Amino acid sequence: MTEKDEHVHGPDCDHDHEDDDGVIIVSDEDGNEHELVMVYTFEMDSQAYAVLLDRNDPEADGYIYRIVEEDDSAVLVDIEDAEEWERAAAVYNELITEEEGK
Repeated sequence: MTEKDEHVHGPDCDHDHEDDDGVIIVSDEDGNEHELVMVYTFEMDSQAYAVLLDRNDPEADGYIYRIVEEDDSAVLVDIEDAEEWERAAAVYNELITEEEGK
């Protein structure tokens, strides 16, 4: 998992955020769009998180976002606090390691 500087489009954007395949469009700081697919969710400290992979490059590192409830819908939010991101990445890596050991 890598920390990212990408921006998840908000409700004020003028295009769809998710297509019929569950793909979420995310733009990086250079304006390049990436098609991400949610592959895993988990909780840490009563907060939900989502792990997304690049649909066109599944071998690339994934992205972790915080899931926030907003107006009766779930919104993916960047994790800006480095300590929170490190803890979330560690929890996710531990969960994956446990699943692989089963």
